[in-house]
Amino acid sequence: MKLIFATNNQHKVQEIKKGISADIDLVSLKEAGIIIDIPEPFDTLKDNASEKSQTIHQLTHQNCFSEDTGLEVNALSGAPGVKSARYSGEHATDTENINKLLGELAGKSDRTAQFRTVISLIWQEKEYWFEGTCPGVITESPSGDQGFGYDPVFKPDGSDRTFAQMNMEEKSAFSHRQKATQKLIDFLRQQHP
Repeated sequence: MKLIFATNNQHKVQEIKKGISADIDLVSLKEAGIIIDIPEPFDTLKDNASEKSQTIHQLTHQNCFSEDTGLEVNALSGAPGVKSARYSGEHATDTENINKLLGELAGKSDRTAQFRTVISLIWQEKEYWFEGTCPGVITESPSGDQGFGYDPVFKPDGSDRTFAQMNMEEKSAFSHRQKATQKLIDFLRQQHP
């Protein structure tokens, strides 16, 4: 069963391939020969995920899915949220985004946060959504060199290490993306036993 993952982010492809069953042929945009950068113009993760999957479905007329993920920090009223990848500017690096986040949290005692992933799946012309969250805290300074994005400053509840101090398997035990993906996989197994 072929399924296009509407992303250009190889980290996300690797993370989801780890959790997806072997009978599903997960194909990234690059592997599908689609060179496109889909804008994320909306204020919600759900709308951005939907925009990406709808765009790819209109291009290919194939089953596909996309996801949008945000880091939601309680002391910042849910920011950076939907703007997580562009928190300190349109072409911001992970380091610039982390530095801005730590600056915004300076002096704040509440460092609780969560990662939230919303998946939009277009399956046989219908759209379905799946969500996963991972609660945790923002550390005072970055630790670790694994992962990407805010991983060096996010410590999930139940762990004494940041995501960037974990390998892929350790991270997936907590991962918001893995939780949403598992719901997607469970759905696909029901459709395609």
